[in-house]
Amino acid sequence: MNAAIKDPMRFALTKRELQITRLIVNEYSTKEIAQELFLSIETIKTHRKNILHKMCVKNVAGIVREAMHQKILLLNTA
Repeated sequence: MNAAIKDPMRFALTKRELQITRLIVNEYSTKEIAQELFLSIETIKTHRKNILHKMCVKNVAGIVREAMHQKILLLNTA
């Protein structure tokens, strides 16, 4: 990978995206995240899609890996 891709500031998540990322890391399902945040499942899916795109990853495992790498992993702090 080139240096730009490894740059820790390569993506800037919104407050809501950070919130959802933390819930994903804490093993919440899409339905559980929607219930926790009082949002629709479709809204959560859209946020997840945006997170995947910003982090340049393919799946939830990639989100967790990047959250750990970027030190935005805060367990049990939704």
